[in-house]
Amino acid sequence: MIDFPNHSRSYDQTRRAVRFWGHDSAIEASFFIDEGALKRIQPGADATESGFLNAFDRNRDLICAAAARKYVRGSRGSYDLLAGDF
Repeated sequence: MIDFPNHSRSYDQTRRAVRFWGHDSAIEASFFIDEGALKRIQPGADATESGFLNAFDRNRDLICAAAARKYVRGSRGSYDLLAGDF
């Protein structure tokens, strides 16, 4: 089962997404939630790095729940969350 104990997150300008990490025992997986998904879950978010990070922080539980649904153990190292996942 995937868990999200690490509250670190960062904005990846190249991918235009917020990156965060989950852990399944000793396995670490990277997750990216793109700007479109963040705008969908928080329509009034500023379209800036700090705006997207704030939108992530305000909706962390919802985002982590969607990430947990998308996660498949041992499947891959990273997962993308898009607007359609919300």
